[in-house]
Amino acid sequence: MKTFGKIISDRRKELGLSQKDVAARIKKEDGRAISAQYLNDIEHDRRNPPSEVLIEQLAHELNFEKDFLCIVAGTVPHDIQDLLMNAGQQKAEQVVRVFRRKMK
Repeated sequence: MKTFGKIISDRRKELGLSQKDVAARIKKEDGRAISAQYLNDIEHDRRNPPSEVLIEQLAHELNFEKDFLCIVAGTVPHDIQDLLMNAGQQKAEQVVRVFRRKMK
């Protein structure tokens, strides 16, 4: 499977968007846009995948599902983590077992 950065880069190029254009649309928690250099570093896997806040915006701008990008980034979306944590150990383990079985 492709890396997070490669998936972002390929889709951005497919959509005909520049790094500068995409970076200007992605806002950090403080409201400032990320830099084109930061996006370039992500696309070339020189940085770890960003926070879920940034992943969600990238998903929107690049027409991905947020959950897919979270999984590719090596994380579980926070809403799913919360559901599993609140379900209790047995229920969470059961959900994971069913998921694994369905994926085979």
